[in-house]
Amino acid sequence: MAAASIHLNAGTKRFLDEPHRLLINNEWVATDGGDTIAVNDPATGLQIAEHEGASEADVDRAVAAARAALTGPWSKLSPADRGKLLWKLADLMDQNAATICELEVLNNGMPMIAAQLGSTVFAPDYLRYCAGWATKILGDTIPTSRPPMDPDGESLVYTLKEPIGVVGAIIPWNHPGSMMALKLGPALATGCTLVLKVAELTPLTNFFMARLAVEAGFPPGVINVISGYGERAGAALANHPDVDKIAFTGSTAVGKEIIKASAGNLKRVSLELGGKSPVVVMPDANIDKAVAGAIPAAFFLSGQNCMAGTRLFLHARIHDEFIDKLSAGVGMLKVGSGFDPEAFIGPLISERQRQRVLGYIDAARAEGADIIVGGQATGERGYFVQPTVAANTTRDMQVVREEVFGPVLSVRRFETEDLDAIAAEANDTIYGLSGSVWTQNISTAHRLVKRIDAGQVSINCHAAIDPATPFGGNKQSGWGREFGKEGLQPYLKTKAVSIML
Repeated sequence: MAAASIHLNAGTKRFLDEPHRLLINNEWVATDGGDTIAVNDPATGLQIAEHEGASEADVDRAVAAARAALTGPWSKLSPADRGKLLWKLADLMDQNAATICELEVLNNGMPMIAAQLGSTVFAPDYLRYCAGWATKILGDTIPTSRPPMDPDGESLVYTLKEPIGVVGAIIPWNHPGSMMALKLGPALATGCTLVLKVAELTPLTNFFMARLAVEAGFPPGVINVISGYGERAGAALANHPDVDKIAFTGSTAVGKEIIKASAGNLKRVSLELGGKSPVVVMPDANIDKAVAGAIPAAFFLSGQNCMAGTRLFLHARIHDEFIDKLSAGVGMLKVGSGFDPEAFIGPLISERQRQRVLGYIDAARAEGADIIVGGQATGERGYFVQPTVAANTTRDMQVVREEVFGPVLSVRRFETEDLDAIAAEANDTIYGLSGSVWTQNISTAHRLVKRIDAGQVSINCHAAIDPATPFGGNKQSGWGREFGKEGLQPYLKTKAVSIML
């Protein structure tokens, strides 16, 4: 096994050696005709485990369990008790933080610090945040103009917020633990049940967290966790007639297929999709701070995140100085295993993804961009690519227009200080997920932020996420929002009640 030479805690070793099956109705069950799928360590390319991928029949079983739980004991549980269960799951994540982090690094390849910040800090905090909302889901009383059927009478009208029903949640491989928390938190706080389809490349953290959910005391059928290939298990879930809502995080292309699949029973859909986020640096910006912010914006998780700031716009007056400092900073980033405490750039998720990213770099060269940092595969084994900066790019280049999902930053120079013209450049993309503006002029900052078409725009920082801050995309970056109060709304439906007094 790839993990043999790494010092792992006993809980991680024990978990890796156990069978990895499907959680349906609080039982770990073998697949009914599904696939056996290898799990590899991206830092070595070696197999570390295998798991069972769900078949269409398995999806049927999981959805049936979730449907039964929706009207079973789970529906009788008070909001306060739902919140306590979420809090208990967060506590168990704290207690098992070492194993969760090691599984994230082994299975995904991310640096240990990213695993710690995401899956053992943000994820349990988000569950606790949602736990607090369980008791604060409120309807309204509505003053009506006239009672129905009796203009001389009196009436009372109020609304109830009810769980949408059975949720099919589908998450990607780029941050498994955090992504699982993002789907569990609002679904469970609102009283829904769910079938979670995890990525076939990175199921280990999710299966371990599913065990913690059973230990926390969630009733059978409330949380069902399956893995499997998207074209089989994912498609079966998206098409299922007894699923009331799909919550999907992944590529824009797959998101469009999910919309088509939802038409069968008009299920609700929320989508968090791709991005090509702009980082706009104005001439008065603090260059050192902007460089220090632009580097993690582009290269966090090796660029394998939807909110990555991969289009850097530099005003001509500061362009050359910024490029010199950026090149020096990126050149110092260490590439290596996530278990190396000095490594900032981990491996890409697979050899297929590495070849895809290298293809974008080759295309950038062919189209006339200057690769001023990186640009090559690296390492004797594993799926590593050097952090890469492509300068002197133009709007029509592939590396500028398409989501690379790798450690590649494109740089463009602009001359104007006209905010409408700058925003037009920043908005010249099919995506609208995130973005940032760097300036010391607060008026410029607010005026430019208003003009950038994205679900989240930061000033002098990039992608500053928080459990309470709504996050989601415009245009082809998605439908709906996650986090904050707005993140619960897609899991609720409204019922109006009219009473003649």
